[in-house]
Amino acid sequence: MPRTPLRRFSVPLSATRRGARLARLLAVERLGAWGLPLDPARLIVAELAANAAVHGKIPGRSFRLALTVTACGVLRIEVTDAKGESVPRRRDAAPDPAESGYGLLVVEELADRWGVRTGPVPCETVWAEIDLGDCR
Repeated sequence: MPRTPLRRFSVPLSATRRGARLARLLAVERLGAWGLPLDPARLIVAELAANAAVHGKIPGRSFRLALTVTACGVLRIEVTDAKGESVPRRRDAAPDPAESGYGLLVVEELADRWGVRTGPVPCETVWAEIDLGDCR
């Protein structure tokens, strides 16, 4: 991320449903402490953390939640898991819910930008950005 971070929060969590829930709760607490709006960030965190716990899970490995706010008012949400060989892809058509659900479509609708960064091996990071204000 080329923009200078103003605030940063990062925490490792177990790749379980409980860890995914804790990610959402910690994000809500941190956003509130920073005086930032909770939505849509908490919904994005919930989707990305759930994906890490379900699809990125490797026994004995955790995932990491990171929140960064830049001086230009961009909130960046990153969830890094240890299963880089299953990189999520954008879809032009609606997914088959039996196959993958609608999580990343929700992220795409709520975030101003999102993407995937691979590495360091074996990790992948799914990130989303929300524009909170303009840079002056």
